[in-house]
Amino acid sequence: MAEDLSATLGKRERQIMEIIYRRGRATVSEVLAELPDPPSYSSVRGMLRYLEDKGHLRHEEVGPRFVYLATAAKQDVRGSALANVVRTFFDGSTSTAMAALLESKPLSREEHERLSRLLDEAAAREDEA
Repeated sequence: MAEDLSATLGKRERQIMEIIYRRGRATVSEVLAELPDPPSYSSVRGMLRYLEDKGHLRHEEVGPRFVYLATAAKQDVRGSALANVVRTFFDGSTSTAMAALLESKPLSREEHERLSRLLDEAAAREDEA
């Protein structure tokens, strides 16, 4: 499973990764424009290079610019981060985490149907095992 970025990156690095995941790809200028209380252009460029050195990003040259992309799929990183949250705040209990989420905000009919279907599918897999 992909590494949990929330555990290995600083706040600014996480913000940059969130921008890259949201946009899919971004230049230094595009990242800079979306950062809250942005540092200098050269600082952002350095952080992108550092994230690339750590293996979180890669770049493509598009004309004179570097365009940065994440190296891991958002879904993989999301799963790893969620597993860390469940482990840290819910003592590893998926059902306790789900209950907290369900109690925090009402579900739409579509969300309820999707979760019901996923729970039924999980139960069927358990029965097969």
